[in-house]
Amino acid sequence: MKVEIWSDFMCPFCYIGKRRFEEALESLPFRESVEVVYRSFELNPNEAVDTDQTTYEALASKYGTTVEQAKAMTANVVEQAQSVGLDYNFDRIKPTNSFDAHRLAHYAATKGKDKEMVERLLAAYFVEAQHVGSREVLVKLAAEIGLDGEEVSTVLEGDQYSEEVRTDEREGAQLGIQGVPFFVIDRKYGISGAQPLSVFSQALTQAWSEGQPLQVIGNTEDAAVCTDDSCVMPGDVNK
Repeated sequence: MKVEIWSDFMCPFCYIGKRRFEEALESLPFRESVEVVYRSFELNPNEAVDTDQTTYEALASKYGTTVEQAKAMTANVVEQAQSVGLDYNFDRIKPTNSFDAHRLAHYAATKGKDKEMVERLLAAYFVEAQHVGSREVLVKLAAEIGLDGEEVSTVLEGDQYSEEVRTDEREGAQLGIQGVPFFVIDRKYGISGAQPLSVFSQALTQAWSEGQPLQVIGNTEDAAVCTDDSCVMPGDVNK
């Protein structure tokens, strides 16, 4: 079974949803047979890499509210994050552009380190308030999970993996994904948002059961069966 997760490193609910999904998957007996693939989605592709705005100012501008109202909006998000063991620090987090971070995640996937890279980027942004739009910071984070810093620097200085990011975004649009996180199971089921644990468990279990081969009940040697070649009675030694 394959689960594709469209998300953005600037999305607070993407990290919360990731934690809930992982907890649900870990509790299921078939977890080792589930392939998880992270897909790119940019919530604000026009965001500058460097900005003087705080998160509260950016939210106030985006939603047409005051800074104080924006702070109130994030209070609920902080509470939800804490429920899954994450300590968000919106006072220090600053908005940035996530395109290079997505390119880095695609590069990491070629080295078998996509899951580690995605986790490191989300933690760096939301918990540690690091500047994950900065290529210098991205190289450092990549090195922390065992990737070659010089190679990562070369990748980021060029345009490698840009098309992979754009392909993910086009596929997401074709699937009708307008917000993240969005979980797609075998391109058959979609889960929108950081849903409760029970929703992930139910969806994964249902998709898994539907994708398994038919379970045959009873002793086939005692069955009368017709195939394209012949009809066989139970106990027929000439079958």
